[in-house]
Amino acid sequence: MNKAIKWIIMVVGGLVALLIIALLIVPSFVDLQSYKPKIEKMVSEATGRPFTIGGDIDLSLFPWVGFSSSDIHLGNPKGFAEKDFASLKHIEVRVKLIPLISKDIQVKRFILEEPRIVLEKSKSGVTNWEGIGKKSAEAAPKPEKEKTPGRAAGEGLPIAGLAVGEFAVTKGSLIWIDHSKGERKEVSDLNLRLKDVSLDRPIQLVLSAILDGQPVELKGNVGPLGKEPGKGTMPVDLSIKALKELQVDLKGKLVDPATNQQFDLALQVYPFSPRKLMSSLGQDFPVKTTDPNALNKVALKAQLKGNPKNVSISDGSLQLDESNLAFSMKAKDFTRPDLAFDLSLDKIDLDRYLPPASEKKTGAQKEGEKPSSAKAKKTDYTPLRKLILDGKIRVGTLKAHGAKVQDIYLKVSAKNGIINLDPLTLKLYQGDVSSKGALDVRQDVPKSNMALQAKGIQVSPLLKDVLKKDFLEGTVKANMNLAMAGDDPDKIKNSLNGKGDFLFNDGAVVGIDLAGMLRNAKAAFGLAERGAEKPRTDFSELHSPFTITNGVVDTRQTMLTSPLLRVLAAGKANLVRESLDFRVEPKFVGTLKGQGDTQQRGGVTVPVLVTGTFSSPKFRPDLEGMLKGTLEKGISEPSELKKMLPGDTTQGTGQQSTEDKAKELIKGLPFGK
Repeated sequence: MNKAIKWIIMVVGGLVALLIIALLIVPSFVDLQSYKPKIEKMVSEATGRPFTIGGDIDLSLFPWVGFSSSDIHLGNPKGFAEKDFASLKHIEVRVKLIPLISKDIQVKRFILEEPRIVLEKSKSGVTNWEGIGKKSAEAAPKPEKEKTPGRAAGEGLPIAGLAVGEFAVTKGSLIWIDHSKGERKEVSDLNLRLKDVSLDRPIQLVLSAILDGQPVELKGNVGPLGKEPGKGTMPVDLSIKALKELQVDLKGKLVDPATNQQFDLALQVYPFSPRKLMSSLGQDFPVKTTDPNALNKVALKAQLKGNPKNVSISDGSLQLDESNLAFSMKAKDFTRPDLAFDLSLDKIDLDRYLPPASEKKTGAQKEGEKPSSAKAKKTDYTPLRKLILDGKIRVGTLKAHGAKVQDIYLKVSAKNGIINLDPLTLKLYQGDVSSKGALDVRQDVPKSNMALQAKGIQVSPLLKDVLKKDFLEGTVKANMNLAMAGDDPDKIKNSLNGKGDFLFNDGAVVGIDLAGMLRNAKAAFGLAERGAEKPRTDFSELHSPFTITNGVVDTRQTMLTSPLLRVLAAGKANLVRESLDFRVEPKFVGTLKGQGDTQQRGGVTVPVLVTGTFSSPKFRPDLEGMLKGTLEKGISEPSELKKMLPGDTTQGTGQQSTEDKAKELIKGLPFGK
C-alpha cells in the first residue's frame, strides 16, 4: 500500500515537474512573432481599424503568466488628421499562475508606458470613436447558450484574494481636438500609481497630470475593498489639487457601491480665486461684473449623504467674497423633483455682480432701429409643473440696484404648477414690508398675482439710492394688489391690473414751489431766474389711491395737504408707453405767512401739467387752463388779473378791457396760437 502511494506521489510529482518544465521551455521554442500578423488581423477585424504591433511579443508561462510588447497602434478611420486613435509604447503584465487555480489573483506587474488616446471631431461633426467594433457587431448573432446558474447581478467579484505588486501608468496623454470649433485640449504627462493593492488594506492612489500646461494631482486612499468588492462599506479619503489654485478634499464612505450605491461624504473646497483659476488656464473670465474684484474668493464645505434616488446636504457653508451662506438641502424623486432647502445669507451686495453699465445696454434696440420680427422661443413650463418645493430663505443685509434691504425672510413652496411666495417680509429704509404672491404655470401663459403692505418707509433716501433723484420726501404707507399674465415685459405690462393706495406723511415735493407759484408763476417753473435754493413744497399729507387697467395707472383723487395749500392731482401713467399725463391743481388756503408773504390771497392759482416720459418728465404751468377757467367763471376781482397783464385796464378810457387783454395774452402764449 505504501509503495502504491509512493508511486502515485512520484508519478504526480513527475507530471507536475514535466508541466513546469514545459511551461518554462515552450515559450522558447514557439515563434510568437509569426503570430503577430494573425493577431493584428483579428484586432483589425474586431475594431474596424488598422492595428499594428511594432515590437516583439514576449511570453512567459511559469511561475508568472504574462506577456510584454511595445510600439502598439490602433489607427483612425480615413478622414481624420491624426494617424492613431490610440497608441502604446510598452505594456507588461505578469500574473502568478498557480494561485489562479484557487481564484487568488496575484499580479506582479501591470505597466503601461506612454499610452496616448486622441479624441477627434471633424468639421462635419463626425467623431473618431464612432463605429469601433462595428463589423463584429454586424456579424450574425450566435445562438444563445443555455444560461447556467451563477453569480447574481451586484454580487462581489468571484475571487478569493487580490494582490498587486506594481501597478503604473506612466507618461500618458489624452488629447481632444474639435475641428468644427478649432479647439484643442490636452492632458499630458499623466501618471497613475497604485500601492498596497489588496482586498484587505486601503489602496494608496497617486494620480498626476498636466492640464493645458497646469498641474493636476489626486492623492489618497480607497478601501479596503473587502472580500466581496462592491459590497459592504468602503472608506474614501481623497485630495485633489489643481492649477496651483484649487484644493478639494473628499472624505467618507461608500456603502454597497455595486448595489444600493449609498454615500456619506464630507466635501471641502478650500478658498480659491475663480478669476486666478481661469487666468491660469489662459482664458478670460466668462462673467463680467461691475466690480472687477468680485468673484475673487470662493470656499465650500458640506456633508453629502444619500443614494442615486435621494440626496441630502447638511452643515453646508459657502463663502463668496465677503458673503457667507449657511445652507441645507434635500432632494428626492428626480423624475418629479421634490426639493426642500433652508438658506441663510449674512450679507451681499448684488450690484457688485451685475454687468457693467456698458454691458447692460448691449443688445438694446438702437434709436431708429426697427424691432426684430423674430418670435421669442416659447417657454416650456413642464419642469415647473412637476416641481415640488418647500424652501426658506433668510438674508441679513442685501443691496440691489442701489436699494438697501435688511432682515429678508421668504418662504417658497410649489406643487402642481403653482408656486407660492408666502410670506415675504423685509425692512426697508426704517420701514417694514410684507408681501405674498403666486405664480401659476399650469397653462401655457403663466399668471401671477401679488399683495403688498408697507409702512414707515423713508422715501427720500430710497429714491436717491435707486433712482439717483431727489423729488419726494416723507414717510410712506402703501397697500397694493396686482395681477398680471405673460412671461415677457411687454405682455406683463399690457396685462397688469390692480389697485393700490399710497399715503405720504410729513414730507415735501422737491423741485416745485407751489406756494411760490401763487406769487410768481414764472419763478416757480423756471421761466425766470431762480435763487440758489432748490424749490420745494412741504406737506403734511400726500394721499394717492390708484387703479391699474391693462398697464395704465389712473389716479383721480391724489391730494396733497399742507397748512397753506391743497393740491389735487389727476391723470394717468402709461406703463406700456412709459408716458405721463397729469394735471396738478393747487388751491391757496389762508395766507402765505411763513412762505415769504403775509398778504391775504384767495384768487388766481396756476395748475401744473406733468408730461413727458418716466425717464424725462416735464413740468410746466397750465396758464391756458387757468386763464380760460377764470374767464369762463368771470372775474370778481379784476385787480387779481390786472397784475398779470401789462398796461392800464381801466374801463371807459378807450383802452382794452381786462378780459380782452387776457384773451390777447392767451394768444401770445405758445399754446394759444
